[in-house]
Amino acid sequence: MNDIPLSILLGVLILLIFLSAFFSGSETGLISLNRYRLRHLSKQNHRGAQRASKLLDKPDRLIGLILLGNNFVNILASSIATIIALRLWGETGIAIAAGVLTLVILIFSEVAPKTLAVLHPERIAFPATLILLPLLKLLYPIVWLVNILANGVLRIFGVSPRQKKGEHLTSDELRTVVSEAGAMIPKRHQKMLTNILDLEKVTVNDIMIPRNDIVGIDLDNEWEDIVKLLINSRHTRLPVYRTDINNVIGLIHVRNTLEVLTKPDSTKDDLMPQIRNAYFVPENTPLNTQLLQFQRQKRRMGLVVDEYGDVQGLVTLEDILEEIVGEFTSDPSAAIKDIHQQEDGTYLIDGSASIRDLNRMMKWDLPTEGPKTFNGLILEQMQQIPEPGTSILISGYPIEIVQIKDNAVKVAKLNPKRRITPNTESE
Repeated sequence: MNDIPLSILLGVLILLIFLSAFFSGSETGLISLNRYRLRHLSKQNHRGAQRASKLLDKPDRLIGLILLGNNFVNILASSIATIIALRLWGETGIAIAAGVLTLVILIFSEVAPKTLAVLHPERIAFPATLILLPLLKLLYPIVWLVNILANGVLRIFGVSPRQKKGEHLTSDELRTVVSEAGAMIPKRHQKMLTNILDLEKVTVNDIMIPRNDIVGIDLDNEWEDIVKLLINSRHTRLPVYRTDINNVIGLIHVRNTLEVLTKPDSTKDDLMPQIRNAYFVPENTPLNTQLLQFQRQKRRMGLVVDEYGDVQGLVTLEDILEEIVGEFTSDPSAAIKDIHQQEDGTYLIDGSASIRDLNRMMKWDLPTEGPKTFNGLILEQMQQIPEPGTSILISGYPIEIVQIKDNAVKVAKLNPKRRITPNTESE
């Protein structure tokens, strides 16, 4: 070593610092790679991604190789720096070399390359694999021995080196990924994707048409009334029952009744062959489950029943699809027939209006846990049948009871402009 010129030793030292930066940056770059993007690029036959995937498939070998190389060049650099310091300043130069080399390695071989690798992992990791893969093959016996010894130490502490935590995303994690996609996914599509994920949290009870609002054919009515209902119906499918909806016979497609309606002297008996067996849906069925059931059963509408078999409401395929893509109508207030805006900015709301529909269409924040209708929400909050003119505050929204009918809130007035939020209360 004493015969080697200082210029050569300085050149080797600079090269070792560069190699240390290479190992540090490539380690951070490979670890920082987005695994899902990496799989996508690998399927697109991106060579850099394929090489990186091969290295990351066995992380213990990759870490062993990088740390082996990094420690080797750092120790060798420390030795050469000591020799240079001894030649220049004698024994007092050893302390100078240790301090200067520590600072140089920390800045140029650790912080700077690792920060760059975190900011641009693919630019660092993919080219680095061109060197790391051949180097792993060359040093495989040493890396294998190091891994054997390291894994043995882990087993002493009850850690299995072969344990690898799955990279599967939960629904909440996937929702976060979609929300943070930014401009890569249009806002409209982001909303649809998150709505799909939310289907498992919503049940048929949340979106069904309540039994009191179900439009159907009562076979006990006069034939003229039935014909009039079929002609003026806004629905394509109607339940058929006798006297009460719980005595349902089946479902009928209005289109299939055209021939019967145009037939002279037609009767109820001519309508019976067009009736299809009713399809029943248990209450509290999650929407994602019911969507699949509609697909399997080749159905578009079902009657929601409770544990006693009583009909609670009606749910359609369109209702579920609207939970994903939003309402098919362009005017929010027109989409809910039970809400009417007043000139002063308040809204008259029918008690049977769905709370979810109100929140979705009017961008309100009424509580959805518990009652599903506006009337049910008011009664739950007041715990009694209120008198007209009574006012109540629900989630900060001032609500005034306008009309009571049959022991239920028929109409109530809500003023969203005067909502009281926690911030306004503190002021």
